[in-house]
Amino acid sequence: MKEIKNKWLELVIVLSAPLLSVIDVFIINVAIPSIKKGVHATDAEVQMVIAGYLLGYAAFLITGGRAGDHFGRKKVFFWGMFAFTLASCLCGLSASALQLNVTRFFQGLSASFMVPQTIAFIQVLFTDIKERAKAFALYGITLGTAAAIGQALGGYLSDTHWAIEGWRLIFFINLPIGILTLWATHKYVTETKKHQGTKFDYTGILILTLGLFSLIYPLIQGREAGWPLWSIALIIFSFGIFAFFIYNQKRKLAGNGNPLIDVRLFKIKDFNIGLVAVLFHFMLHTAYLLLSAVYLQNGLGVSALDCGLYFIVPGFLFVASSVMASRMIVKFGKRVLQVGVIILAAAFYLQMRLWEPGTSVWLIIGLMGLWGLGNGLVLPSLMNLALKNVPPQYAGAAAGVYSTFQQTASALGVSIIGGIFFYFSGQSWEAAYHAGVIGLLVCVALVGIMLFLLPDGKTTSKNQREDGASSDNNLSATTTNTEQFIAMD
Repeated sequence: MKEIKNKWLELVIVLSAPLLSVIDVFIINVAIPSIKKGVHATDAEVQMVIAGYLLGYAAFLITGGRAGDHFGRKKVFFWGMFAFTLASCLCGLSASALQLNVTRFFQGLSASFMVPQTIAFIQVLFTDIKERAKAFALYGITLGTAAAIGQALGGYLSDTHWAIEGWRLIFFINLPIGILTLWATHKYVTETKKHQGTKFDYTGILILTLGLFSLIYPLIQGREAGWPLWSIALIIFSFGIFAFFIYNQKRKLAGNGNPLIDVRLFKIKDFNIGLVAVLFHFMLHTAYLLLSAVYLQNGLGVSALDCGLYFIVPGFLFVASSVMASRMIVKFGKRVLQVGVIILAAAFYLQMRLWEPGTSVWLIIGLMGLWGLGNGLVLPSLMNLALKNVPPQYAGAAAGVYSTFQQTASALGVSIIGGIFFYFSGQSWEAAYHAGVIGLLVCVALVGIMLFLLPDGKTTSKNQREDGASSDNNLSATTTNTEQFIAMD
């Protein structure tokens, strides 16, 4: 009984990493007007405060997973949390938009080292299938809850005025939580077995980071500058970099090297469809939280504090529907997620039609609650569905690719849909919100299409088993040394 208690205690401790990392994505949204004023930033610079964090996060996630394999997951988690806490304090001390964006990038980078260890610890600590499913459900619920907490905290703290400006407190709040987590990690978390054969693909990391930066930076800054030639050229250049990255990874795999991403995973059709669903869902998820927070304050005249409080109800509904979905998906499969997508589409459409100055507080909260309900049916279960048909020996590599896609999608949502929103804000905030919501509805429709193409999660038909076996054989026919994978198991 003591072992079980310790196991769940360790899970609670390591869940602090995804909790803090996601809070720090969304805590910015409600505080954007305060931050913009505090560091004299442009719209593009405050977009980069969010996207720069996500860029650092996405580019080094797989590297962070491998670091845990090589150096020990407890050690990497501890020092990742330490660096994250330090970077948070430096963000709070920033005197200019440039300083804030640089420190936010390093905050995201440090998050990319601590968060993969949480998934790794779940795989190591929970060998029983039912317990592991419960642990992953808690992981998914933590992500959604953290988004709601971030929005609420951002509103409360940015409206709080102590000895320092309120918006700086949204970064300093990580200091006591970080110190407590470091102490608990040192005292209660046990080290896992190291994979001494694991090596870093340094050139792969460099190429991927360059590609992501070349895509995301011009998407944000290009709009602000009127789309000069350099921004278009950099976006085109990014696609060339991504093509070279895939070639580089294939070449290393063929030569028995240690690629950053095992491209054999992309031979699994269902995995590819799942990744596209993840891409569009996290684009709309992150973009919606940005758009709604800014529009509520600038368009509907809601205070930062009240705006943050509005996200509490959808947060509770998200948790409730997440718990329901984890039980219902066994019986109803992907239909649970499809119902969630329909609810999301209805919530966005009704907000676009009904939200205007003078709208009832209860109507605002009710429609936000509808969004939370639908999102809870989709977000936590999406990872399970995307990775369902991946052979067990490739689970670690697939989880790393999934997480990278997730964070990249969030950055693209802020860049593309957020860019559309801020572009139309020159006309009016209402026009901006309408344009942004149309972008969200397009993403919802694409998620729905991907879910339609995915096989049902509740059963495995004869054809699906044959497809899975075929994919496994294709993967095994290349190079079968699983020590080379980005395993977090």
